[in-house]
Amino acid sequence: MTHTIPHLTAASAALTHPVQVLNEWGEWQDLRIPSERALTVYVDKQELITLMTLGAHPEWLVLGYLRNQRLIESAADVLSITVDWEVGAAAVKTRSGIATLAQKTARRVVTTGCGQGSVFGDLMAGLEQIVLPDTRITQAELYAIVNTIRLQDSVYKAAGSVHGCALFAQDRQLLFVEDVGRHNAIDTIAGWLALQETAPQNCIFYTTGRLTSEMVIKSAQMGVAVLISRSGMTQMGHAVARQLGLCAIGRATHKRFLCFSGASRLQLQPELAGVRLSALA
Repeated sequence: MTHTIPHLTAASAALTHPVQVLNEWGEWQDLRIPSERALTVYVDKQELITLMTLGAHPEWLVLGYLRNQRLIESAADVLSITVDWEVGAAAVKTRSGIATLAQKTARRVVTTGCGQGSVFGDLMAGLEQIVLPDTRITQAELYAIVNTIRLQDSVYKAAGSVHGCALFAQDRQLLFVEDVGRHNAIDTIAGWLALQETAPQNCIFYTTGRLTSEMVIKSAQMGVAVLISRSGMTQMGHAVARQLGLCAIGRATHKRFLCFSGASRLQLQPELAGVRLSALA
């Protein structure tokens, strides 16, 4: 079967914006802050939603959003995505239309995603049909991933106030994306994945944001069985991860982490963690 890739524009936009700020000593200084733009998505000329985004990869974002909302099955359902920043719009043309678009978008759930994410329909629908790959991760690979993110050149380091997400093949980084909300960043990665002729196998997903049900479900829909965050986890995110058998690792900084679920996927190497502070007391 031929892998059909939609035509995408490559709309570029500045990721940071210069401002002047007043500090605690009464001095003015130059600073850069993240850009934030409204992008209204139209599907076959019908307005769908407005996303607030940094604008790094808007076409991937829109494609991933449609896929994660289960409005399309694959990238092959889309003929083109045209982004025009002058009017703040993304025009999506599908190949055969979305017959149930009105029905699928009738119920909107506002999520806990930064920048106020939203999803359509029942969050839990179809979870029982997801079968995750037998992905495993070693403690050494986990530490390598955390260190890769620490060294990553990023908008966050230059301007703060954004979330980052990354996709890894074991400890090799495939893609790093930042946006004003973690839900946008994961949708962008989902869009990139949808465009790959041969999808990478046994991927590991990293996010700087907390592990909510939305993040767990979207990771699972991408076929990701190991999810890492430098933040914590919500109760619903934990319940969904356990239901799916997904390995959720939170509060991963330096050599510390907490495995909330799916511990059988994690190969521990406690000797790498160093000496416990309590042992020195």
